Order: sequence, then structure tokens, then C-alpha cells
Amino acid sequence: MPPAPSLPLHAGLGLKPDHYRAALETGCDGLWFEVHPENYMVDGGPRLAWLEALRANRALSFHGVGASLGGLDPFNLDHLSRLKQLIGRYEPEQISEHATFSAHEGRYHADLLPLPRTHEALSHLSDRIDMFQSSLGRRILIENPTNYLPFTSELDEPDFLVTVARTSGCGLLMDLNNIWISAANVGVDPYAYVRAIPGELVGEIHVAGHSPDPVLGGRFLIDSHDEPVSGGVWHLLKFALERWGPKPVLIERDAKIPPFEDLMSERSRAETLILRQKQMAHDAA
Repeated sequence: MPPAPSLPLHAGLGLKPDHYRAALETGCDGLWFEVHPENYMVDGGPRLAWLEALRANRALSFHGVGASLGGLDPFNLDHLSRLKQLIGRYEPEQISEHATFSAHEGRYHADLLPLPRTHEALSHLSDRIDMFQSSLGRRILIENPTNYLPFTSELDEPDFLVTVARTSGCGLLMDLNNIWISAANVGVDPYAYVRAIPGELVGEIHVAGHSPDPVLGGRFLIDSHDEPVSGGVWHLLKFALERWGPKPVLIERDAKIPPFEDLMSERSRAETLILRQKQMAHDAA
């Protein structure tokens, strides 16, 4: 498999239709964009035209939500074919998916469901990632899940993900908001989690906002992506970059979409943290 291109060591934004024109017109250096390829699996139309225009001058990441990497069903061949067509057309610097499942016995679920962290599941997921990467001809990153309920497990989550990555040859996309939510919901130590992940496996970081459960309140958090990045997640990002070194960081926002300028303000905060680590690495060289 040829070596994959990589995203620039800068902060990026999730691309939303509301922001197509602003994204195309901004002159911000280093800015890159991430899309869910499933939103572009169409035969034509304005979405593809906008993406084509943006791709001419910006680095691009595909962050899939439909592969069901951890599932037992065979891969959906139509989804896989359309994904390969998009990759061939837009040549994204990075491709990522989730270490979860979303389909079972032909039924699709509108969520990304976590796997049991057993040795059997580890072997199964590693094999599926290997098949997926071989089909695409590209190395991918896998994202850590959000946890809402504790499960009896044979491995803790960092060990599970690191072993999957080393077995399959994939990289890791570390979603710090997911870690923060898991800390609140199931008692994970977010800083110990970050310390357990080797920086050389991390190809991208996500940060996002979350919401308290409408019934349980702040004792239980929802991965809603409908609020600005929380103070706790910003602090965890600073810690992660100090631990792993500079990495591409994405600001995720999927609901209650604010003006483009508001997201760019959050992006600027992430960029400052990345640049600080780049400068420290330069000074230490």
C-alpha cells in the first residue's frame, strides 16, 4: 500500500453547506476541511461542485460514518464503491472511520455503537480494517467511540485501540470530546487515557461540544456536537498536544450551526495550541 498523504499540521473545520461560500472565500493560511463522504454520495449537483471548488486550494479529509467497521454483516458494496469513487475524484489527504458498528443483520441504526472490548472483537475489527484498507488502497484512521454505559471488558479502551492499530496498520483519530464524555459517563480518567496512546499512532484530533442529558443533567453527557468546545476539552487538547506533539486538529459542529466566523474563532484557539507545540519542537531540535 503506498504511503498516504497527510493533513497539514494546522486546525481545520467540518465543512457545512451553510458555509460553502465563506469557506471558499477565506484566505486563512493552513485551514483544511473535513466532510462526511456519505453526504456527497450523489451523481451530481451543487454539493459536488462546491467540494470540487474547495478542493482546488484546500486540504481535505473524509470522515466516514457508514462503513460499520465493527459489524458482522459484509461491507455494503454500494457504499464502498461510492466511497472509492469519491476518493478517486477528490484525493483526500486523510480518510477516517469509527471503531464502532451501525448495521446488523441487514438493519441500519442511526448511531455509532461501541464494540465489546474482547480479544475476539479485537481480532474481528483488525481483520475488517485490513479488508477495508485493502479495498480502498489507502491507510485509514479509526476514531475512539463515545461511551454511555459500562461494559464488562477484557481490555481497556486505549489498549484495545492501540493493538488494533498495530495489528491492522491503521492510525488513530483521537476524539477528545468522546474521551471527556466517557469520563463523565463511565468514570474514565481522560488524562490517563491520553497518556496511554502513543503519539506516533495519532494522525488527527477532534474536539467538539457536548450537552447535558435533559433528565440527568451534567452527571450524564451527550455527544451532541451542538455547542462550542467546552473548557474541559480545551484543557485536554492542550495536554494531548504536549504529550503527542503537534497534530491536525478538527473543530466539529454538526447542529445549531453558528456563523462561520464563530467557528473560525474556535479554530484560531486550536491553531494557537498547535503552533506553540510546533515552536517547542523547533526549539528543541
